[in-house]
Formats: sequence, structure tokens, C-alpha cells
Amino acid sequence: MYDKDKRKLLSALCHGSIFLSTLFVSVGIPIFIFFTSDDPVVKANAQESINFHLNVWVYGIILSVLIWVTLGLLVPLAGLGFLLHWGLTLLALFHVLSDTEKPFRYPFIFRPL
Repeated sequence: MYDKDKRKLLSALCHGSIFLSTLFVSVGIPIFIFFTSDDPVVKANAQESINFHLNVWVYGIILSVLIWVTLGLLVPLAGLGFLLHWGLTLLALFHVLSDTEKPFRYPFIFRPL
């Protein structure tokens, strides 16, 4: 049996790391945890967090281009994207801290990994 407290901590670190930075540094935490943990739920949470990071970056690039092309008319869309990004992350943190038996799955994301 796996340690539930350790599972909570590592899973929360995976999903919460996106709050640390929007740069590539924040994805290093779930990558490190993915390769060092032997807990299948923690590994699944790390993989999902990596996928979420990739989605945030891709959507951020798309939004930035659209904002630039429309001369700033779509700036409110960036705010909505920001709220969605933070809201989904908070939902993931709530899930992994309350249910340690199954990994969190972000809705509406592409999963290249």
C-alpha cells in the first residue's frame, strides 16, 4: 500500500507547480516526480500535469498571436483564459487533496503524453 500523505503531497506539487512560473521551470517538478515516483496515482497526476502545462503554453501562444493580430481587441479573452487556467488548477488541487485513490483528469485538454 502507498503512503496517502506522500501521495497527496507529490500529486499537489505536480498540479500546483504551474503557479510557480509560466516559464519552462514549473514543468520540471512534475517531470522529476514522474521519473522518481513508483506510485501509479502520483505518476498519473504528474503525466496529467505535464499535459496541462503543454496545453497552457500552446493556448497562450495562440491567444498571444490572436491578440496581436486583432490589435488588442481580444485582451478580455486572455483574462478568461487566465481564469480558466487558475480555476482548473485549483480544481485539480482540491481533487488530489480530497481523493487520493484516483488521479485528476483535466477536462478539454489534449494529451500528447
